Amino acid sequence: MKPGLLDSRAVGASLPICSRPRREAIMKYTQIEYEVADTILTITLNRPEHLNAYTSVMDTELRDALDRADADDGVRVVVVTGAGRAFCAGADLGPADKTFDYGAKGTPDTLETHRDQGGIVALRLYDMKKPLIAAINGPAVGFGITLTLPMDIRLASRDARMGFVFTRRGIIPEACSTWFLPRIVGISKATEWILTGRVFEAREALAHGLVSELLAPDRLIPRARDIATEIARNTSAVSVALSRQLLWKMLGTGHPIEAHRLESRCMFWTGERPDAKEGILSFLEKRPARFTMRPSSEMPQFYPWWTDRPSGP
Repeated sequence: MKPGLLDSRAVGASLPICSRPRREAIMKYTQIEYEVADTILTITLNRPEHLNAYTSVMDTELRDALDRADADDGVRVVVVTGAGRAFCAGADLGPADKTFDYGAKGTPDTLETHRDQGGIVALRLYDMKKPLIAAINGPAVGFGITLTLPMDIRLASRDARMGFVFTRRGIIPEACSTWFLPRIVGISKATEWILTGRVFEAREALAHGLVSELLAPDRLIPRARDIATEIARNTSAVSVALSRQLLWKMLGTGHPIEAHRLESRCMFWTGERPDAKEGILSFLEKRPARFTMRPSSEMPQFYPWWTDRPSGP
């Protein structure tokens, strides 16, 4: 890793929040790339000259891209990666020592009203209908690694390095990472990584379940696409959307009875739908299934079943 990667850029994503675009028009992206091929969307963080450090512009574009993908039935799976040699070096904070002093910057935020920008993105990822695969192609520190935590599958290049470096910058972990990280790797390892703020190799991330596979750099995107293709070609989009949310939302419940109740409702509802009939017939007839249901318009009337918790005060 070159000197300078772990400077003031490599921290969280608490930048001024840009206003959201109107969905009527397709936004022109300048700091991400949006490419759909064979129902797989690849979103590339695209500031390679700055190690894809995260900006307010990139934030606005990424959130627009997620909304766009969720509304598009032609997108089955989302892969997120970085351009060049890095995945994301954290927030692009610049040299100022007032980066996190919101009062000094004249923002309208107060202690009670401020909302972490990274957390808003994480919550959007958490509520996605589409599966998300992080293809971590290089260094991912600060927000660069917390961004991946609400994604479903994380793959990493053998060259990647990761770090929850917040305590070394005098701040705290963001993007809901104190909720996600212990659930992924356990409280002991999460505590070690967060409290030391050290940067670690991809093989350590693999050993503790932060990523599921390490790959040669030239195999990373092909492997991500292989997994995405397995999902896109063989599964019901509505079943995947419901299953993804059952898995994530059940992490916060206190008893398995909650899963039993929701699974029962979802099973009853899906069992009456065309995709269930097609799934059975295709199996009996030994042919590929042709699922037709659309997550954009054919989710059950009780979806979403969780209580909306807006990010505002």
